[in-house]
Order: sequence, then structure tokens, then C-alpha cells
Amino acid sequence: QVQLVESGGGLVQPGESLRLSCAASGGMFSISAAGWYRQAPGKERELVARIFGSGTTNYADSVKGRFAISRDNAKKTVYMQMNSLKPEDTAVYYCYMSYSGMLYWGKGTLVTISS
Repeated sequence: QVQLVESGGGLVQPGESLRLSCAASGGMFSISAAGWYRQAPGKERELVARIFGSGTTNYADSVKGRFAISRDNAKKTVYMQMNSLKPEDTAVYYCYMSYSGMLYWGKGTLVTISS
């Protein structure tokens, strides 16, 4: 059974950086596509970044130039480097991975940006 576990969230000040990780365990042998969503209090979940099997990446306009998604297929792990963080980046971040026609989700990691 495939499970995704996120890590790397926490409390940082505006302008600082965080690196989120999402590691897959279980019966996943490769990552077809993966990405990160986030949900801020009182707001709907939104797509932040995604990476396709080809390596193509997409970003929400609000994070372009600040966030970078990457993956390590050998480790079955997806990363998101988040730089120049802003208070409006505060949210629970969820990763997903697509494999063999199925979509898997992590349980989320909280990112709080506050001075």
C-alpha cells in the first residue's frame, strides 16, 4: 500500500526559506507526476506546483520565482524548495503522486510564516 509522508514544515520568519519533502513508501516503483497543493485557513485548496514525468514543471503565479519543485525517482521523493517566504504562504501543504493510474495524497505539513 502506497503512503506519502511530508516533512519540512515549520515556523519561519518572512523572507526565510523552507524545503518540503514528500517520500513515498509501499508499492510505488516510479513517479509519473507529483505536486504540492496548499490550503490556508478559510480558503480552498490550491495547486502550488507540479512536476510531470517529462520533468516539466508548473507553478502558481503567486510562487513563481520563489518556489522550485524537484524529484528524486530513486528515492521516490518529491521536494519543494520555498524561498522568500511571505505570510500569505502560510498553509497546510499537501503532496500528491500519481502512479499506475492512481493518485495518492499525503496528510499535510503545516507551514507558518510569521514575525
